[in-house]
Amino acid sequence: MAGAQATPDRAAGLSIGSAIRDRRRGLGLTLQSLADTSGLSIPFLSQVERNLAHPSLLSLEAIAKALDVDVDYFVGVPSPGQIVCRAGEHDRIDLESPVVYERLSGRHAERKMEALRLIVPPGLAAPTIHREGEGFWYILSGTLEMTVGRKKFVLNTGDSAHFDQRHPYSMRNVGKSEVRMIWVGTPAIFKD
Repeated sequence: MAGAQATPDRAAGLSIGSAIRDRRRGLGLTLQSLADTSGLSIPFLSQVERNLAHPSLLSLEAIAKALDVDVDYFVGVPSPGQIVCRAGEHDRIDLESPVVYERLSGRHAERKMEALRLIVPPGLAAPTIHREGEGFWYILSGTLEMTVGRKKFVLNTGDSAHFDQRHPYSMRNVGKSEVRMIWVGTPAIFKD
């Protein structure tokens, strides 16, 4: 019973309803499909997502099962390993690319952004791409030429750029040494 009483306070502080809505949307489910799978009504689920109603433990278990997570997903704090990335423990992401990608962001499933350290070899020119969300680049060392749309910018150590990634963009290491940079973007692209 103590756990059941802690749930409303927890929902008010961390918003169980928002966590349910984010998970449902992340899976591409409608309220109707969640209602069908969980056996709960659409009006009740809508109120829960808007924090106007608090689900009982049984209702929360049904929602968690329908969303393919444990109940702890909605009421538990992520483990330290999901929040903190210690120096020397950054995951290297193998993309069969000459660019080295290291994950700096946490490992919790519902993160909305990705943070990477990139090491770009001299002379590398990346193809032009575009994607949803925002991008933020911070140059730790080296010189990087970036193009966004038809505009070219040269970024040096300590420079940063923040842009809408829906515009076509590319990068090129124009120096004689590697570029070390931080890339932060939304939405998260490397799901575990």
